Amino acid sequence: MKWTKSLIQTLREDPGDAEIDSHKLLVRASIIKKLAGGLYTFLPLGMRALRKVERIVREEMDAAGAQELLMPILQPAELWKTTGRWDAMGANMFRLRDRAEHEAALGPTAEEEVTDLVKSIVSSYRQLPLIVYQIQTKFRDETRPRFGLMRSKEFIMKDAYSFDVDAEGADRSYWLMYHAYERIFARCGLKATPVQADGGDMGDSMTHEFHALADAGEDGIASCPKCGYAANLERAERRLADRADAECPAAESVPTPNARTIEEVAAFFGREPSAFVKTLVYVADGKPVMICVPGDRDVNEVKVKRFLGAKAVVLADARTVEAVTGAPVGFAGPVRPAQADVPVYADASLKGARGVIVGANAADAHLKNVDLARDAAITDYADLIICGAGDLCPTCGQPMELKRGIEVGQVFKLGTKYTDAFNAVYKTDKLESRTMIMGCYGVGVSRTLQAVVEQSHDKDGIIWPAAVAPFAVCICLLDPDRAEVAQVATDLETALETKGIDVLVDDRAERPGVKFKDADLIGFPVRVVVGAKGLANGGVEVKRRCDDKSKMRIVPVAEAAEAIAAALA
Repeated sequence: MKWTKSLIQTLREDPGDAEIDSHKLLVRASIIKKLAGGLYTFLPLGMRALRKVERIVREEMDAAGAQELLMPILQPAELWKTTGRWDAMGANMFRLRDRAEHEAALGPTAEEEVTDLVKSIVSSYRQLPLIVYQIQTKFRDETRPRFGLMRSKEFIMKDAYSFDVDAEGADRSYWLMYHAYERIFARCGLKATPVQADGGDMGDSMTHEFHALADAGEDGIASCPKCGYAANLERAERRLADRADAECPAAESVPTPNARTIEEVAAFFGREPSAFVKTLVYVADGKPVMICVPGDRDVNEVKVKRFLGAKAVVLADARTVEAVTGAPVGFAGPVRPAQADVPVYADASLKGARGVIVGANAADAHLKNVDLARDAAITDYADLIICGAGDLCPTCGQPMELKRGIEVGQVFKLGTKYTDAFNAVYKTDKLESRTMIMGCYGVGVSRTLQAVVEQSHDKDGIIWPAAVAPFAVCICLLDPDRAEVAQVATDLETALETKGIDVLVDDRAERPGVKFKDADLIGFPVRVVVGAKGLANGGVEVKRRCDDKSKMRIVPVAEAAEAIAAALA
């Protein structure tokens, strides 16, 4: 392929709306081009890289025994209403009506669609286990599209679904896909770490996320360097040390005018935030609850939702807070709230807390010397906070670290959440009806592509792994108007393509420096320089993108194809 025949437009300046390196480089290197907020065109170089990721995904899915299909993107609302997710997904779904006023959505995922499909075909245990998958465009109406392909309204995803006769079979399918994902990301040149996660609206009997560790990642991960425990911050647990708080005198109300936040109250008392108990009022499925956490920690709303078994948990508005506590926002506490029957849940680390400071449930006032067991009616204790660096690993008790990650894949054990809703049953060998056990497994294909760039780049541009590079080799032809030099480039291109190596020949009438900068920006794994001067000195220059200039070497023309293949290997 010749550069002059290709649709490539590299940019010297970063796009103004790009916040992270991978987004900047994908645009500058002519991989993607923005159409509108959250919408991107894959340019020819981008399509080549994308198809390579897809090929790896297909090969591993097929090797695991999964069968590819393709379902409609446009999904009838009735399917989603069957499981209740038509309402639960809320504004995240693109919804529309056809000319007959039938409701539909552009699919953000396909659990309902595939369950309805399998129910209509599978009727016997002999047809199970079954794993099907598709690679398809998905749509989600993101509130704030950002970071290029990381959080876009339209993206490419591989979604797979397993159906089994029992829990043991579902376990086998789950780990089969888990290990397939390990191979997929490794083959893409991505360092992806599996972590325990929360299932959210998908289902939550068991799930792992695969994260590409990167400073620009949107997700926080708690990990233990000692034993390898890892979980995203929605799910991460910690081991608690026993409290040994000294007994304290009777609780005493202290006026705290204009001190509402933990920072303001801590400054007023001259104490560290950890000496306070922060109390927040939430509404869980329409009913108010109070959540208490240490003053230096934040409530984990996902944990609260899971602990309460609630469908929805949201912070209460100011009117509800005042009705529950008897005070304006900022002065809530667990001691004698105005609504005496409101449940009060405290983080497990507060069990045995004495001498703490809490809101007094009165305007401009706090209580000091509070013993939670003595003074407050705590309904229950549970793990309700977001883990932090230094918290103790729940497995081995060693301090944990916090890292950032880009979620590139997730595996879910769904159980019968969807098959129950659709009455997706099979007949056993005794002709008894049983519900199929289900799992689902997603890879963000387009997101994986950007995650590779986020993990693998330098100040000059992208450093593509050979497996997913748009072209494995760029031949920089320095004297395109000299027939004998151009012929060497053509012969080398042919020799490499015979070996199955894809090549782009930069035959532009540009200065060498421009060609080298563009080659580094796009990130071809191997750059080959063919020019009259080099040929006169004994051959062509071969350099790997990941090497510094000192590793560049002159290779005789006759040996060049083998040397390049070896460099790629």
